[in-house]
Amino acid sequence: MKEIKVQTTSRTYPVIIGKNLISHLSNILSNIELAPTKMMVITDETVSALFRDRFERELKTIGIDYFFHVVPSGEKSKSFETYYECMTAALTNHLDRRSLMIAFGGGVIGDLTGFIAATYMRGIPFLQIPTTLLAHDSAVGGKVAINHPLGKNMIGAFYQPHAVIYDIQFLETLPIDEIRSGFAEVVKHGLIKDPLFVDWLVQHVHHLQQLKEEQLLTFIEKGITIKAEIVSEDEKELGTRAFLNFGHTLGHALEAALGYGRISHGDAVAIGMLFALYVSNLTFGIDLGYERMKEWFQKIGFPTSIHSSISSEQLCERMKNDKKSVNNEIRMVLLENIGTPKLVNFDEKTIYSLLQQWRGGAI
Repeated sequence: MKEIKVQTTSRTYPVIIGKNLISHLSNILSNIELAPTKMMVITDETVSALFRDRFERELKTIGIDYFFHVVPSGEKSKSFETYYECMTAALTNHLDRRSLMIAFGGGVIGDLTGFIAATYMRGIPFLQIPTTLLAHDSAVGGKVAINHPLGKNMIGAFYQPHAVIYDIQFLETLPIDEIRSGFAEVVKHGLIKDPLFVDWLVQHVHHLQQLKEEQLLTFIEKGITIKAEIVSEDEKELGTRAFLNFGHTLGHALEAALGYGRISHGDAVAIGMLFALYVSNLTFGIDLGYERMKEWFQKIGFPTSIHSSISSEQLCERMKNDKKSVNNEIRMVLLENIGTPKLVNFDEKTIYSLLQQWRGGAI
């Protein structure tokens, strides 16, 4: 068992990483001084079918009243409709300000539950219990939100959990596309902070089908450590925390243009990172090993281009709606070097030209 502290101005909380951690849930609640009156567990249909019985066995030993609320699997649950249904369930089951919400699932469940907890009775405690590799990124840092048809994560808040319990037993059943999606964020953390880690990844990870438990623990601990450092410096994304959006400007635009759930978040971010590396090379007149990275991405299964059915005009329009955009300019996280990110603003015409140029070479 390993513990990483996340220190922010609003809350300091532990991220606990290990195996079979849910059997210690009662002790963890005691250690973070939570004695909830009732617990609401929000999960999705997939996680419920796989792990609900196992989790309920542990919940019953705690002796606190609880109930499950199960939502549809996938990005479609980050919606007004699902948010309203969850709020209704919380009210119907008489949750009060001392109740606890538990996000039991992947990034979608974490974002949704966190936003519900942030807004229910103006804020009640919540725990993150991630069940995907991708959630090693989304579960830490307190960015919680739901989507709007015009943009991803546009309705949300900064609201820190009371703890993140990362029990890797839940990763054992993940399909390869979910592993790949989470691995994109692992790569991102290395690219913005740790060039040696990037080199290690390229040299040692040649496929994702048979990752060893030690490798998973390495990925998760490294990624969370990097994110915790950045979040501690800049909780509300007024400065350096924006660097965590490397690859996300185009990635989020692609997710929105295709329709949420049509491409995994990680695959979209992988494409976005390649574009960001390409633009970084041109902007700063450097060589960040774009071709090497593209070849490695292809080897481990990431898409490396955008289908011609999605126009560059569509993507530019979506990028203008990105939360980082200022004064109608598109703001991208670029790299002056591996591990040295920088925010750069572009007008729409320039981004369109760069997209067209990149896509001409990428397709």
